[in-house]
Amino acid sequence: QVQLVESGGGLVQAGGSLTLSCAASGVTFSIRTMGWYRQAPGKQRELVATISRGGSTNYADSVKGRFTISRDNAKNAVYLQMNSLKPEDTAAYLCSALDFRGDDYWGQGTRVTVSS
Repeated sequence: QVQLVESGGGLVQAGGSLTLSCAASGVTFSIRTMGWYRQAPGKQRELVATISRGGSTNYADSVKGRFTISRDNAKNAVYLQMNSLKPEDTAAYLCSALDFRGDDYWGQGTRVTVSS
């Protein structure tokens, strides 16, 4: 089992920046991929970015060039640096982890609100 706890959300003006953090605990050696997803009210959950244990990254087109995902394997943590935020980035951001068995885990989410 893996537990994930996010932090760093909040209210920011358009054009501003925020950094989200996610700390993993439990059977962390089994984690293969970590990532961030988001879900806005009334919308489906969507991928924001993922990062492999080796550091390979994948981004949604909507955040490329503005968001950066990083990972610290020693600290069992993943981060999401968000720059040039837009009102459409407003959502609950959820941390995810996928282990080598294919099981996925989710955090409770942290809310990001971008005002115009």
